[in-house]
Amino acid sequence: MKPNLLMIGNGTDRIRGQLSAEFNLHFLGDIDDLAAFFAETGPSVEYVMTNGHDGVPTEVINGLPNLKIISCYGVGYDAIDADACAARGIVVTHTPNVLNDEVANTAILLWLATSRKLVQADNYIRAGRWPSEGGFPLTRTVQDRTVGILGLGRIGQAIADRLAMFNSTIVYHSRTKKDVEYLFYDNLTEMAADCDVLICITPGGKETRGIVSAEVMNALGRDGILVNVSRGSVIDEPALVAALQEGRLGGAGLDVFDKEPIVPQALFEMDNVVLQPHVGSATVETRQAMGDLTCDNLIQFKKDGTTVTSVPETAHL
Repeated sequence: MKPNLLMIGNGTDRIRGQLSAEFNLHFLGDIDDLAAFFAETGPSVEYVMTNGHDGVPTEVINGLPNLKIISCYGVGYDAIDADACAARGIVVTHTPNVLNDEVANTAILLWLATSRKLVQADNYIRAGRWPSEGGFPLTRTVQDRTVGILGLGRIGQAIADRLAMFNSTIVYHSRTKKDVEYLFYDNLTEMAADCDVLICITPGGKETRGIVSAEVMNALGRDGILVNVSRGSVIDEPALVAALQEGRLGGAGLDVFDKEPIVPQALFEMDNVVLQPHVGSATVETRQAMGDLTCDNLIQFKKDGTTVTSVPETAHL
């Protein structure tokens, strides 16, 4: 008899196909009476699959007394209480590395599009303004800029690698100093003051909520560009809107938002921002690789109790 697995989110056809061969699938979205499910089926559910956005609510973790593993489709897992899971002996896995290149590409794309006003220039032509109003206003170069990276992990390093082609001066702020050639700042505001561009790729969660504050944005300045491909929570969103509206920040390229999928209405009206609906890793190839790794973690754990990519908090289990 196949073991029970609770899926939070529907997953792709490919994911469901791989997992249905190994597990009896239950979908959280299809459960009308959660309390009854916990009472009847909860004790037999040892496996959960979720995604970085939905995570696993505390009530679900508490309702599954014999839960052994949570496999997260995504590199970010701040919506899962990994410390609480570790205390209960529950392994948590995620999907690092397979999306590094695509997210790094997206960060560069947002920077270029914001600095050179790619979307606005496209709209200028589509609106028929070129013949009547003449050439599009001048934009700012991306060459020889000082670029600060907030969070120099695997994706941060991939971003830094790409910045070399623009002859960028690279600086960074992270929880720990790295063995790299780039200049380290232990104070984010001081780094922002020395930067033309600030790219955020730090993990989300309580420790980084609002770390990009009004003070940091003021330091980045009226010509500075802020790019976020990490989590919406790392930026003080109301302060961001105010800084852009008041001209204290030059522009922003945003792939993530604090209360997704809700985006502040004020951002829609600004011509100094580029917005994306959290699609940093959203290519067919990368999402397939993420799905395969999510499944591999569950299937390997079922087979021998080991995983491919446990998060640090549960790596000792």
